[in-house]
Amino acid sequence: MVEQIPVPGPAWRVLRAQDCVRTRWKNGLGWTREVARGCLPPDAPSAQIVDGWDWRLSIGEIDADADFSTFHGVDRELTLLSGAGVRLRGADGSLREVLPPHGSARFDGETRLHGERVDGRVEVLNLMWRRDAVAVQSWFRPLVGPMLVFAAPGETWLVHLVAGQARLDRDERTPLLEMGDSVLLSATDARERCLLEGGGAVVLAKLAPLSRGMTDDQ
Repeated sequence: MVEQIPVPGPAWRVLRAQDCVRTRWKNGLGWTREVARGCLPPDAPSAQIVDGWDWRLSIGEIDADADFSTFHGVDRELTLLSGAGVRLRGADGSLREVLPPHGSARFDGETRLHGERVDGRVEVLNLMWRRDAVAVQSWFRPLVGPMLVFAAPGETWLVHLVAGQARLDRDERTPLLEMGDSVLLSATDARERCLLEGGGAVVLAKLAPLSRGMTDDQ
């Protein structure tokens, strides 16, 4: 399991890159490092959720061209972290490209895709969520000085440090975030906030709960 280090304000957790367990793909063509998984709202009992999660964040290391696994009822978004990029070819002839510096592609988990590396090893951030339970918005942003993040009741925010360093709430006692670390902010009954300050770049994702059985375009 990934160690979650509490920092000032119980809503925040720091997720260290070094604590992510690296697991080989069954086909031997890559690796997965799970960063975090959870339910929405954040205090929902996981025993009542299929497979124990509504959302999952991981890092994929693609060592060779390979077919992607399919996931029923799940939407996915890939963001390029390093490498020359990957092309996602669908069985229907469709093509999506995830290219430098930090391109992204969103697709449904049922789609059968073949990943073709542009040149050499590729590393991607992989966000997955159940479309009947979660609505997701995501952004890639440069981090230049302070960045304030607010979470409304029931929401979860994920912040992944793509480059540079950062600190939370201008507090020297909090852990210094390094490239590859992530921060998880969950709000239950009240609005939560935190100040992220540093230099580099981040991927942010806002996860909001839906009424079960709906989708985020209804």
